[in-house]
Amino acid sequence: MATFSIAEGNIPASCGNVMVLNLQGMFQALTQIGQKHGRVGLWRGSLGGLPRVVIGSSAQLCTFSSTKDLISQWEVFPSQSWKVALVAAMVSGIVVVLAMTPFDIASTRLYNQPTDGGGKGLMYRGILDALLQTARTEGIWGLYKGIGASYFHLGPHTILSLFFWDQLHSLYSKYTE
Repeated sequence: MATFSIAEGNIPASCGNVMVLNLQGMFQALTQIGQKHGRVGLWRGSLGGLPRVVIGSSAQLCTFSSTKDLISQWEVFPSQSWKVALVAAMVSGIVVVLAMTPFDIASTRLYNQPTDGGGKGLMYRGILDALLQTARTEGIWGLYKGIGASYFHLGPHTILSLFFWDQLHSLYSKYTE
């Protein structure tokens, strides 16, 4: 088994108070983090990702169903065409990326900030503070750094997930009536 090193808490070694762990694998990492910081240490930073998931899921589901209804009303495609779901999923993918990218930026900054001896972040008090500080120092576009990479990650996932869900839902409805 190969040995690899990580900086605890995903912090670059140049950030100060960092403990570099030489690990043999995931279970050893979980064990060492658990021993040093307890069960709470295993969940450090998880609250920073929660708003991202809530906002992203809400945007994804609402825009998919609303766009699908709108396209159907405008009769852009035949009534039960797979193209309706595909276009609605594409629109939803764009909205998801626009909604989630600021939270991705803030979460990444929370995860990567240096910490004091007790594990408390030294730069941000929480997700809202990270969002506000980024907007203040870098402007609104600072919250959308890496949006292209985000789209290449979240766009296809959203499109394929919603499109296939809709097609499977149609098949289910067709054969259970």
